[in-house]
Amino acid sequence: MRVTKMHGLGNDYIYVRPGEEREWGEVARAVSDRHFGVGADGLILALPSDVGDLRMRIFNADGSEAEMCGNGIRCLAKYAVEEGMVAADAETVRIETLAGLLTLELFRTGGEVTSCRVDMGPPSFAPASLPANIDAPGPVIDYPLTVGGVDLQLTLVSMGNPHAIHYIDSDPDEFPLERIGPLVENHPLFPRRTNFQVVQVLDSEHVKHRVWERGAGITLASGTSASAVCAASRMRGFTGDRLVDSLPGGDLLLEWDGEGSVFMTGPAVRVFDGEFLEPGG
Repeated sequence: MRVTKMHGLGNDYIYVRPGEEREWGEVARAVSDRHFGVGADGLILALPSDVGDLRMRIFNADGSEAEMCGNGIRCLAKYAVEEGMVAADAETVRIETLAGLLTLELFRTGGEVTSCRVDMGPPSFAPASLPANIDAPGPVIDYPLTVGGVDLQLTLVSMGNPHAIHYIDSDPDEFPLERIGPLVENHPLFPRRTNFQVVQVLDSEHVKHRVWERGAGITLASGTSASAVCAASRMRGFTGDRLVDSLPGGDLLLEWDGEGSVFMTGPAVRVFDGEFLEPGG
């Protein structure tokens, strides 16, 4: 199986143009394994679309299918140009996802796509949109939840996928994310599980955050998480319309004026192409 590895700020995925239908959850688990496979946060399929230039399916490293990935979709746009799925000089690419049809603006350096600005769609603060088992219309701010002996205060946001954000005054690097992350992800409050973010507001234009991604664990970056943090931080009055989000893998630029879509700008990098020899293949 021909594969391409790409990453956005270290949030890495394996890209495939399927020639036949497969059990893609099993393929994702095998190819994502960092010891016995290629190693990645998940698998992304580049598929034809009836409503966009192409369609994205994304499978986490644990084999579960996700709605969207901000870093992954930027790399998919670059992949589509370089694989001839769209015109080589395309300025925008429209990609169908389970979170809706999203438009990406492409930026080039020396003729090569190096970054993208993504229309991530509008945030939702309604608990039902995550979903979360909270009988309230939203927004949900500082919802108390204690897991693993740690008291959390969660702000809930959907970017087409679920996010639970905990703001702290200290450095997120010091938070026990590897222990608390899976407890939040799998808490009964979230019937479809959730992504979990720990965020420190540095000033009105800058935050630092770490993320535990649903189905993948700790990752170096997450575009949907950064978009959710942008929307939540502005909604709460912590930040303004433009925000730099510093993640372990690097910085993303986010924009949201309080209405409509969140916009995210960040890099896309192609790492290598190769053949994956599947177990038993």
